[in-house]
Amino acid sequence: MKSIMITGASSGIGRVTAKHFVAQGWRVGLIARRGEVLNELAGPNVEIYPCDVTDEVAVAAAFTTFGHLDVLFNNAGMFGPQTTIDQIELADWKQVIDLNLTGMFLCARAAFRQMRQQSPQGGRIINNGSISAFTPREGSVCYTTTKHGVSGLTKTLSLDGRAFNIACGQIDIGNARTDMVKNLEKARAEQGLEPLPTMAVEDVARSVFHMASLPAEANVQSMMVMATKMPHIGRG
Repeated sequence: MKSIMITGASSGIGRVTAKHFVAQGWRVGLIARRGEVLNELAGPNVEIYPCDVTDEVAVAAAFTTFGHLDVLFNNAGMFGPQTTIDQIELADWKQVIDLNLTGMFLCARAAFRQMRQQSPQGGRIINNGSISAFTPREGSVCYTTTKHGVSGLTKTLSLDGRAFNIACGQIDIGNARTDMVKNLEKARAEQGLEPLPTMAVEDVARSVFHMASLPAEANVQSMMVMATKMPHIGRG
């Protein structure tokens, strides 16, 4: 039975992806701060680890307890304040950096260590980037900056992992109908802006599953899955 650890698993992309992997017969580890919500996903092949991905000790303990790991879906993240840089408090900036970058670093480090030490050696890390790693939306300086950092993390892990049979790829998602996107759309409506095209979260889950299911000799280095008509390609 193949195994995957999913962070940010209590809602949105993480939750739907977890359900998909469980349905496909994988052993699934779930990490999120809201343990009571994770308990709703409990099952015979599901292991629950209520912890904050920015907590170094808790993250290390979760991965050690889970044991053999085929895939990490490094998903936990937040958008932060949607406004211009002059309106952003330093505390808000640090909160987004801490979750989106430090949390992703800690989980990738724990997974890399486990994959390097286990037998057979190796595994796969899938980082959740964003279309914002290429094309930002308005008022997203905190989020966009971190997602550019995630791209650097992905490339470095992909390079450093070669010697240990550890592959790393990144999925860049555009406008899946998560609570985060719904909140962004609410803010757009309050500004009198037109709603943007969106797509089902289940389409993202299937994309992650494809990346995770490849044989060790193949890797999706970068995948972009987005709402078909969203304004990413072309000039505004």
